[in-house]
Amino acid sequence: MEGHQVVRDMTIHIRNAGARDRDAIRDVTLAAYEEYAAVVPEPFWIAYRRRLLETLDDDGPAERIVAERQGAIVGSVLLFPSDANAYGRSASGGECPEVRLLAVHPDARGQGVGLALMEECMHRARRAGAQALGLHTMDFMVTAVRMYTRMGFVRMPPLDFSPAPGVLVKGYRLDLMTPPDIAR
Repeated sequence: MEGHQVVRDMTIHIRNAGARDRDAIRDVTLAAYEEYAAVVPEPFWIAYRRRLLETLDDDGPAERIVAERQGAIVGSVLLFPSDANAYGRSASGGECPEVRLLAVHPDARGQGVGLALMEECMHRARRAGAQALGLHTMDFMVTAVRMYTRMGFVRMPPLDFSPAPGVLVKGYRLDLMTPPDIAR
């Protein structure tokens, strides 16, 4: 479902991404995730960036959703269906849709773009009959973890996985059967 949301007096259009949006999604995602290069070891960042690009280039089952403002893509997210393992063999789960690679361009942060994209994922998951929405993140993604927690996502340690020694990717779930109480 596509729609408009007014976010701090700026209209954000949430829509399905098209093939013509791939380069913009890649640019926004790289710009959004670049901040992590400074807080993780370089070998980890190189491998993480490579995996990020592989995921974006994959034509798999994920819905590609973008946030657009004044004709420019300012954010994007992937929403994997319940029956797809969004992380390959390394993660357990698969009983609910999974959010991946939420990205907001640094110039658009603090304007509700990430929240609007997450609300769209919640809406789509509910419409598909899902009882929960999942995601995975890491501790160095402090702002994202804070937003997810405010939205009601709770830690699910049984869903954690370690793609490399010393790296913990933490699982989170949001109960979609409880009415949303999102702090704006």
